[in-house]
Order: sequence, then C-alpha cells, then structure tokens
Amino acid sequence: MLDLFIQIRIVDVIDILLVAALLYTLYRLLKGTAAISIFVGIVAIFLIWQLVNALQMELLSSILGAFVSVGFIALIIIFQPEIRRFLFTIGTQTKNGNLRTFRLFRRKSKGITLDTDTISQACVAMSSIKQGALIVLTRQNTLADIVLTGVTIDAQLSKPLIENIFFKNSPLHDGAMIITDNKIVAARCILPVTNNSEIPGHYGLRHRAAVGVSENNDCIVLVVSEETGGISLVKSGKIMTLHASTMNEVLEKELKN
Repeated sequence: MLDLFIQIRIVDVIDILLVAALLYTLYRLLKGTAAISIFVGIVAIFLIWQLVNALQMELLSSILGAFVSVGFIALIIIFQPEIRRFLFTIGTQTKNGNLRTFRLFRRKSKGITLDTDTISQACVAMSSIKQGALIVLTRQNTLADIVLTGVTIDAQLSKPLIENIFFKNSPLHDGAMIITDNKIVAARCILPVTNNSEIPGHYGLRHRAAVGVSENNDCIVLVVSEETGGISLVKSGKIMTLHASTMNEVLEKELKN
C-alpha cells in the first residue's frame, strides 16, 4: 500500500479531480431530464467494470466493458432530440449572455409542501365551465428538457393565474403547465404523446400527452377535459378520475406515495 501511495503523482490527482468535475457537470446538466437515470446506471456499471478490471477478472471485465461502450452509444441515440435541444440552448444562452434559464432548472428542492388546495380549486373552477387544462406537478424530476419547449413563467402559484393561462383566448393555453415547488415554471410546454394502444378511444390528446410524460418521469399530471369537464389524475401512465369534492384529498395522498 505504501508503494502504491508513493507512485501517485500530482498529475494523477489532477486527473481524478478533472474526471470528478466532468461527472458532476454532466449530472447537473442532465438532472431533471429522462436521461439522468440511464446516466447514473452507466456510471455505476463503469465503476464496477474498473473494480473487476483491477481484480483481473478477465471474463466479467470484457462483458462489462462491452456493455459500457454500448451504453454510451445508446444514450446518444435514445436521447438525440434532448441532446440537440440542449446544445442549441447552450449556444443561444451563451450568445445572449443570459444563463437565467439554467439557473431556473438547477433550483434545489427546499422541502416545500405543494399548495394542492390552490391547484384543486383552479381545476374545479375550470371544470365547471369546461375549460381544458393540462398541469404537470414535478417531483424528483424537474422536466428541464420539457420546460425548454414552452414559455418560461417562473411565477408564484395562484388560482387566478392558473385559470388565466388556460383561458381559451390566452396565447399560453395550448400545451402543458409545469409546476415545481409552488411555482409555475413554464406554460405552453409540449409533452410526449404515449404510444400505448390500450388507452380507451374516448380519451383525447391531453390525456395521451399526460400518460406519455408520466410513463418515464416522476411526476403527476392533472387533466381537465374541454369536452366533458371531467378531471383526471395521471401517474405512472395510469389514469384516475377525480371528483371535485375529494380532489384535494386524493391529490395530497398521491403526492406522498
């Protein structure tokens, strides 16, 4: 062990620090997107690969090495749209000298309890007049890649503001609203539509978009139907019908699970 310690050079220490900084930067950039889970998985497998390689476990080392190589390629292919959008945003924000958008995405959770009562009241009010709405409540995943598709709001959560945004003549009513830590982060966001063929045909595009975003992200989506005025809660790709009298209670329960 002493010989190993003596052989460590200053260059080796710098190398380790640079790699750590690179991994941390990649984590911060991918945090809030669907790619973060795959990134963490690849890093974990890479560390295991280095361990078995140091122990000279040749067969397992070869298998894990091939898996890591394929994993990085898969990450680039699967998340090509997100990577392209991210690079485009970096160029745009750097050119304008404005990094406010990225600071918004990097907001750390402060253990804020979501104001479900305000959200419930707004949904019930919109339901009574059949005003369509699509609201995404983020949890561990801040959906940074999806926020980029919409218009940044960054306003304190309030019932009148929610209703005004989804008013049919409002320029922001078409698309989804993203709520994080009692703030309306963005509106008019574009959500991925599910390819699940088992969804009943009477559900429209809002419901399919809600299912699509909740299938691969840790979030809860509220949908107010423009046709029927019905309120639905979508979580992990599953649609649940809500009633006005019990909506707030059910929403609080689902957020805790």
